[in-house]
Amino acid sequence: MDLAGRRLFGEEIQRPDQAINLERAALYIALEEYPDLDVDACIKALDEMAAAVKERLPAELYPLKILKTIQQYLYDDLGYSGNRTEYYDPRNSFLNDVIDRRTGIPITLSMVYLAIARRIGLPMVGINMPGHFLIRPIAEDMEIFVDPFHGGEILFLQDCEELLVKVFNRRVELQPEYLAPVSNRQLLGRLLTNLKVIYINQRNFSKAVQVSERILLVFPDTPLELRDRGVLYYRSDRLAEARQDFERYLELAPLAEDAQFIQGILDEMSE
Repeated sequence: MDLAGRRLFGEEIQRPDQAINLERAALYIALEEYPDLDVDACIKALDEMAAAVKERLPAELYPLKILKTIQQYLYDDLGYSGNRTEYYDPRNSFLNDVIDRRTGIPITLSMVYLAIARRIGLPMVGINMPGHFLIRPIAEDMEIFVDPFHGGEILFLQDCEELLVKVFNRRVELQPEYLAPVSNRQLLGRLLTNLKVIYINQRNFSKAVQVSERILLVFPDTPLELRDRGVLYYRSDRLAEARQDFERYLELAPLAEDAQFIQGILDEMSE
């Protein structure tokens, strides 16, 4: 494990939410996988992409025209795309890999798009849609969204409703909370949760533990995450740490549906 990456990530997320540099935080996550990663080189690559977009901007800087310019540059000129064939490849969750390979999952492609938009002066936010991550410009009287996974497609409310149909396989009413903007911490939390699930499905519990530890840096004392990390510690034979997490989980959520089950694990560990 790269301790420098963990330290830098911890320092970055201690900032006020709006002051967190998303791309640096994401690259510090990647440092644990790639200890020799040149974070500044990745930041420079984003700077250069933004500069290239700025040169292509039309004289009239309407948000829709700016979005079209970013879309053409990222997806047509550079060839960025959503990774449909290897969606659960961990590399899709590491921002450096997404920059180098020009492919990723919705949230990491969104981070590339957001980084460019911020550098050219177009404020945008992440949208934590169920099952699919979108972004949108912060502009009055504009109900438009961008789908970075699907070629930077520009969506309207009806399009978002159709996305929900694909997620739930049935018609679902578009609730306001589905389109609520996320904080920087929430975005990083979703990125890390995606990565944790990938590692769990691969039965790579040691890496899943490392990801869970970072989630708890972002959201300390989150009961369900403490429980999950306890299970991962338990599966990794780190029993003292598992006990500590299980006990804290029961302290914070004594009426949880699985409280009796977790207590049973603790009792078994004491035998």
